[in-house]
Amino acid sequence: MSFSVALSGLNAASSDLDVISNNIANVNTTGFKASRTEFADIFSSANISTQSTAIGSGVRVSKIDQQFGQGNVTTTNNGLDLAVSGQGFFRLSDNGAIVYSRAGAFGVDKSGYIVNSKQQRLTAYLADASGTVTGALGDLQLNTANIAPQATSTVDVGVNLNAAATTPAVAFNPTDPNSYNNSTSLTLYDSLGASHLGTLYFRNTGAGAWSTYLYIDGAAATPTVSGNLTFNTDGTLATPVGGSIAYNGFAVAGANNLALTLNYASQAPTTQYGGNFGVYALNQDGYATGQLSGVDISSSGNIQARYTNGQSKTLGQVALANFSSPQGLRQLGDTTWAESFDSGSPLVGQPGTASLGQVQSGALESSNVDLTAQLVNMITAQRNFQANSQVIKTEDTITQTIINIR
Repeated sequence: MSFSVALSGLNAASSDLDVISNNIANVNTTGFKASRTEFADIFSSANISTQSTAIGSGVRVSKIDQQFGQGNVTTTNNGLDLAVSGQGFFRLSDNGAIVYSRAGAFGVDKSGYIVNSKQQRLTAYLADASGTVTGALGDLQLNTANIAPQATSTVDVGVNLNAAATTPAVAFNPTDPNSYNNSTSLTLYDSLGASHLGTLYFRNTGAGAWSTYLYIDGAAATPTVSGNLTFNTDGTLATPVGGSIAYNGFAVAGANNLALTLNYASQAPTTQYGGNFGVYALNQDGYATGQLSGVDISSSGNIQARYTNGQSKTLGQVALANFSSPQGLRQLGDTTWAESFDSGSPLVGQPGTASLGQVQSGALESSNVDLTAQLVNMITAQRNFQANSQVIKTEDTITQTIINIR
């Protein structure tokens, strides 16, 4: 019987060494989770006996248990590299089959999908055309097409007009600086994304009264009602009521007419104080066409596309999944797992919610293998193997002695 007991010990020690060697081999594998060997004794039992003098029958491997502890997070130079700080797995689509991983080394394939080295696509909560994240899960795709331009429709104007200014002596003429008190310029965009130079002129017409003139590419734009501003005695804007001056459609070659409204009651409203002329706000809502220049991913998983025209757009939000029993996941290799009966159903949600961790962009989670501990475990397994080998050697010697009795 000693032979079989010692043999079970050899098999168990050999399995332990296999697990340890696999851990050591994957010490530099991104997202890898170490395993440990768990043993159980083999003991013959009988229902009608107390077995007070029974001897065990050896050992067996009861479980190879994965350790899903957090690995070290190291920074990289790739903004699409992602690491999960806390619990949760990336949800990936492998030709339609859903798998899970902690390895976040992602890139973009030829179709614009965010994929790993196995061409498994990262899934996310997708955004609609307006950039609002919906509850729909799908493969995350970067739209590499140019973003459409937007014509300028509103300009927020915040300036201070000098209360001590006097009315110019000559009639207004944009080419004569003596015919107006102040001016400022900004870039406007038409429906094709072409830029146009807009220039605002301010001419004092009396105490607390000013006339404004808008010229686009050197041609005058006509206000629908009046381009005049008046101020209260405390320097605040009195008219127009609401602070807006609308202009008739301004013809632009090859594009839609520019329909502009200038808002003088913006967050930095136009005033008339006893100080020099100053521009505090001159913001317009138009922009040219733009190309994709980069992607930013926040800790909550929100994915923002940046374009060369200064605009940004939300593409979606990374989805994470967690399980009631991660140790029950079925290993698929390539640091991916699949749902199983033992793991329970996936709990999919947004990073930072419920039990899910947060996402760190430009970083990768290293293997959680403790190399020093594994080397110590390897020595222990080696000694275990040697001891069981010695038991077999001793049993062989005893058996040979018995055989040699005459």
